[in-house]
Amino acid sequence: MRAAFKAIGFALFLLLLAGAGFAWVNREEVGRLWAVQKLFSPDRIVWNFTHMSELFYAVPLDLGRQDVVGVVPEGMAVDLPPGAEAVIAERQVTGIMVLSDGAVSHESYHLGTGPEDLRISWSVAKSFMSALIGILIGEGVIESLDDPVTRYAPSLQGTGYDGASVRDVLWMASGLEFDETYSDFWSDISRMGRVLALGGSLDRFTRSFEATVAPPGSEWHYVSIDTQVLGLVIRGATGQPVAEVMAERLLAPMGVAPGPYLLTDAHGTGFVMGGLNLRLRDYALFGLMFQQDGRLGERRLVPWDWVEESTRPSAPTEPGALRYGYHWWMPRDGEGEALAFGIYGQYIYINREARVVIAASGADPDFRRPEVRDGMIDWFREITRANLEARE
Repeated sequence: MRAAFKAIGFALFLLLLAGAGFAWVNREEVGRLWAVQKLFSPDRIVWNFTHMSELFYAVPLDLGRQDVVGVVPEGMAVDLPPGAEAVIAERQVTGIMVLSDGAVSHESYHLGTGPEDLRISWSVAKSFMSALIGILIGEGVIESLDDPVTRYAPSLQGTGYDGASVRDVLWMASGLEFDETYSDFWSDISRMGRVLALGGSLDRFTRSFEATVAPPGSEWHYVSIDTQVLGLVIRGATGQPVAEVMAERLLAPMGVAPGPYLLTDAHGTGFVMGGLNLRLRDYALFGLMFQQDGRLGERRLVPWDWVEESTRPSAPTEPGALRYGYHWWMPRDGEGEALAFGIYGQYIYINREARVVIAASGADPDFRRPEVRDGMIDWFREITRANLEARE
């Protein structure tokens, strides 16, 4: 009943906006607001996730002139474990790519998608942001993880981020009070979506939070807006938009395929907590770089010590929970594994010891259930074992 009232209320809200003729709301903004409301609808979600630039503001990620596009070689084909068809159907997997010992052992696309589709990263983008921080630390552009974020983003002085360090934010331990409930129309994360749709400012939205729930660095509390703060830090440290830094220092050197883009607000500020759009092979390529300690071929892109430190479970997560590092997840058990995870089933799974990387995209409405993500980790481990056996 509550959901029905919300739907009715939202429809009336749209009618009021369209009919009243407010100067600050035009047809495009109403369209984007409607896109936010229908973004995860079962009949549209797969199309939406591969056409985000048609729904929201976006900027191309300029890769410059590339002589070489990062191509992962084809390897020995390895079948997915028995029961894979059921997993793919139940979890609404749209694509899966497996790299074994640096070569493609499996690649398949589902639900009408294909290899050239640009796929929304959602929170997988957070691990790309972590890599950027590591690169800037290595260059000395960011001096220390213990620097307060206000050193690079002075506009955050007097907000809930005053006193938080770069490390605290990377850990998701800023202490900020922020509601990440995607299913609640009035939650902070949902309000952020409407900021994107209605031409608002992500910077202003980020600065609007003053309340905290814990001292910085003391408690792990996953809030995506922490990643937006990393974007402010990167912009302050480099003097460049994050889209430029991402393209110049990471994506172009990786050799990703042409055409990637980043969602933004109406002012061109990157939606860095989840707005990256790449091909599935590019997500796999990023995972391969971390599996190979920051290298692709003979070229080092990310400092090896950052790869090791960022994928170590160092954040103050509770015992028994999925572990967390610097914007990377680690399973509860096992060593040498790291996971980037985005809502609705976007994954990069890395197993360094086995030299296996798995990139998967999806439209899974049950992604919130802990047993679903645990089940996907188990499935990735089954795929890893199958590839190890195939090598023997």
